[in-house]
Amino acid sequence: MRITLVTECIKRLAPDVEIRISEPMRKHTSFRIGGNAEIMALPRTEKEAALVMRACRICREDFFVLGNGTNVLAAENGIDCIVIKPMMTDLRQIGETTLYAQSGVLLSKLALEAMKLGLTGLEFAHGIPGSVGGAVFMNAGAYDGQIKDVVVRTDYIDEDGVLKSVSEDEQEFDYRKSFFSQREGLLITGAVFSLKKGNVQEIKEKMDDLMAKRKASQPLDLPSAGSTFKRPAEGYAAALIDRAGLKGLRIGGAEVSTKHAGFIVNAGNATSEDVRKLMHQVQERVYENSGIWLEPEIKFLGGESR
Repeated sequence: MRITLVTECIKRLAPDVEIRISEPMRKHTSFRIGGNAEIMALPRTEKEAALVMRACRICREDFFVLGNGTNVLAAENGIDCIVIKPMMTDLRQIGETTLYAQSGVLLSKLALEAMKLGLTGLEFAHGIPGSVGGAVFMNAGAYDGQIKDVVVRTDYIDEDGVLKSVSEDEQEFDYRKSFFSQREGLLITGAVFSLKKGNVQEIKEKMDDLMAKRKASQPLDLPSAGSTFKRPAEGYAAALIDRAGLKGLRIGGAEVSTKHAGFIVNAGNATSEDVRKLMHQVQERVYENSGIWLEPEIKFLGGESR
């Protein structure tokens, strides 16, 4: 009854939006883990997204905005909030050295487009598997590059369904934080990227070099959510985990990667509980060894976070 009422409410307000019932979350996360989302809405425009959010408020339903699912661990017992997965993919040049990308655009696609236009600044993002929305939300970064270095404006829908923007320092970027990660009920719709002129061949060579480093050092052949833990104030999570002798530690199908200790991988039919238990054991063992408590970088969806 509840699912029918919520679905009908969304359809009344946004009749063209795609709605999926009992959608397997494992199809939408890089971990390939997760039970079913009771309701998943996939808006393709800002207007549709705002109307879906309005329907959630009318029905007094919580919602979770899902990007490309590369930093999410979804619970096996299902997701009872409304999952909103924006499918907005507009990508265009709006100035000589400026690009606009909607939240559903993959970072890899954005980086390639910048390269084709001879614009430098996004090389670090080429191998990050997330979407623009998720990357802005968590200020994604790699190889000394961060989203905060190139995003000058972010557009979003607020709690009242109004399209707004934050610019420059208003975006409150910090290590794996942003204006959006510190607030609830917002949905990122797009961002403006300010880049610099560069040489296409040099940009391509840098991107190829970074990708080669990723392949050599990261377990890209197994499902994971990237770096499992945030970088602590002292040292690096991977080094601390390695020093504690935890490479290869396994619970069920979840394993601390033998290639890169900072990754927990789905080594074979892992459940969300396998990953949670392994993460907690890693936290405890690293704390015993170094006195440092590692903070998860992964976002938990459903179930209880550690």
